[in-house]
Amino acid sequence: MSTPLSRFRAVAIYEGYSYLILLFIAMPLKYIFGIPEMVKYVGWAHGVLFVAYVALLAQVFFTEKWSILKAIVAFILSLVPFGTFYLDKKLKQEEAAKLAQKREKQLA
Repeated sequence: MSTPLSRFRAVAIYEGYSYLILLFIAMPLKYIFGIPEMVKYVGWAHGVLFVAYVALLAQVFFTEKWSILKAIVAFILSLVPFGTFYLDKKLKQEEAAKLAQKREKQLA
């Protein structure tokens, strides 16, 4: 995790897992089974991870010179279940394409 983008991707994955745990485990435990404790702790962890996600998104926006549209889409994907996993897949593909271009330039 040496670059802002790699840190952002890592936090995005953790944020995505915390969101899924909150939605599909903690919330049903609270509202179906009357066990609210898990929402308190998972919700707190998810909140911290969400704040880190937004802060790192801002950092990546400036360091990687993302368009405002790309940053908005990345933010919206954090609000959608499984969205951060989709974003990570796309960022990984972009990173691989950039690396391939860099290698081609070095060989030419």
